[in-house]
Amino acid sequence: QVQLVESGGGSVQTGGSLKLSCEASAFIGGAAVMAWHRQAPGKGREMIAIRRTNDHTVYADSVKGRFTISTDAKNKMSLQMDSLKPEDTGTYYCYVVIAWPQYGEYWGQGTQVTVSA
Repeated sequence: QVQLVESGGGSVQTGGSLKLSCEASAFIGGAAVMAWHRQAPGKGREMIAIRRTNDHTVYADSVKGRFTISTDAKNKMSLQMDSLKPEDTGTYYCYVVIAWPQYGEYWGQGTQVTVSA
């Protein structure tokens, strides 16, 4: 079992930056998938950045060029968010898939990001 804890959320103005962090209770450097999702008020959860084992990274069109996912290849992953917009407001969740030695999917508890105009 892996626990994920996010931090770094907060309130910023349009154009500002925030860096979200996700710390795992165990080694996740070999995770099959590391990703960040967000849920805007009144909407479903959407994937905004995903990084797979081969370092292939994909971003949602809405954040491409502004957000960057990274990892220390041990037990932390981060999401650097620049040029924030009001539509980036929401709860952000980190997500990890471990494929070996035992398959598991893990979510953090979420951290709130609010971007004001």
